[in-house]
Amino acid sequence: MTVDTLTQEETATAPATDSAPQATTPEETTPAPAATPGETEEPAEDAKPKRGRPKAATTAKKTRTVELTLTVTGTADGNWQAELKHGSKWVAQGLDIPAAAVSRAAKELHVDLSGPIDEVINAAREAQAAKVAELEAQLEQAKQALAELDA
Repeated sequence: MTVDTLTQEETATAPATDSAPQATTPEETTPAPAATPGETEEPAEDAKPKRGRPKAATTAKKTRTVELTLTVTGTADGNWQAELKHGSKWVAQGLDIPAAAVSRAAKELHVDLSGPIDEVINAAREAQAAKVAELEAQLEQAKQALAELDA
């Protein structure tokens, strides 16, 4: 037969089921056996109140933050490069990125980012269109000069 014994702490916190006194048998009132030398008892320090404010139990999860730095650099010619840093260690440097990808990424991130970036991309597009028109004019002049030499 097994005997279930409750410690003083458990009996003090156990809810009372009936207000009527209950009959107990001698087996139920026997104290728990003393701790053997190998077992540890609660230290006497716990009896003393600890100094300072008691720590409040919190249910908030402690989040771990990761420091990643993404730098996207563009030129007036429309060339874009990306660099990625993890803390102080470089993950990637000098990666060529298409302007269309930069524009899509900026729109995905935030509207406030996409406006200025699209302005820079549109200015570069206009500069490239002007350069193409100039080169086409030079090509026409070169074709005319060649035609005059052949005649």
